[in-house]
Amino acid sequence: MRIFSDWRDLPDDSRGGAVALGNFDGVHLGHAHVLRAAHGARPDSPLAVLTFEPHPREMFRPDDPPFRLTLPPARNEALAALGVKIVYELPFDTAFSEMTAEAFVTEVLWRGIGAHHLVCGPDFAFGHRRGGDTVFLAARAEALGVGLTVVPPLSDESGPISSSRIRRALQDGYPERATQKLGRHWAIRGTVAHGDARGRTIGFPTANIPLGRHLEPARGVYAVTARLPDGHRLRGVANIGRRPTVNAGPESRLEVNLFDFEGDLYDEELEVALHAFLRPERKFAGLEALRAQIAADAAAARRLLDLAVRPSA
Repeated sequence: MRIFSDWRDLPDDSRGGAVALGNFDGVHLGHAHVLRAAHGARPDSPLAVLTFEPHPREMFRPDDPPFRLTLPPARNEALAALGVKIVYELPFDTAFSEMTAEAFVTEVLWRGIGAHHLVCGPDFAFGHRRGGDTVFLAARAEALGVGLTVVPPLSDESGPISSSRIRRALQDGYPERATQKLGRHWAIRGTVAHGDARGRTIGFPTANIPLGRHLEPARGVYAVTARLPDGHRLRGVANIGRRPTVNAGPESRLEVNLFDFEGDLYDEELEVALHAFLRPERKFAGLEALRAQIAADAAAARRLLDLAVRPSA
């Protein structure tokens, strides 16, 4: 898959695709539904996605807590798994946000990426102050000879599948519900940082990963699997939160204890997938009580994961 950060001066073989438009945060089943429609509309054209980085909400509401389900590397990996050949990851800055809807269609979609066909959901809006909608897009696309498919949302028994519903499920402590809507386990990907090594002193060494721009799910303990840099997957138990027993710091982080693993993961990238929420975060009377609870959590995570997954060789 090829990734471009500009719509201007593209090579000829990177233009003329069937292009799905949107933020694609999470790359969930609803997004896969849109991509299938794009491929079905023009199977003779490369399947492409036009998205924005950072997410527009990050620019317009910079004081909001982090909300991203997927950062660009994970998002692009998920898109590639769905058959996307080209990603136009356009920088969303002040100048871009002030582009008119007409300029976006004419300069970016038509002259720039030379789209053969456009696909979006019914709520897609674009241009300065969201001045363009699907009605406007339909009229301009027709005038330019570009096809357009507006795809109805994919729904389940609770309504349309959306990134906001997945965020709520994670924040409420239901990673299984997020899994159902994503089509895969939700994961946090980040670089292992040095901690205080306290876990090692009580028999449960952990890899510590800052949440960064990721959404913070419900604070507590999870049964997880982790993908190591070499591609191997291991089972484990993880805590997400502020560690009130030992160090009630201002920022939450993920700490994962990998079962049956010995090694140094500092400065390596780890992807930790949440399978089940075991219990909320809480403060214990001391390190011995904490150690006993972690042992119980690890045993519970092993039992649960034994029923669901097996580590790869």
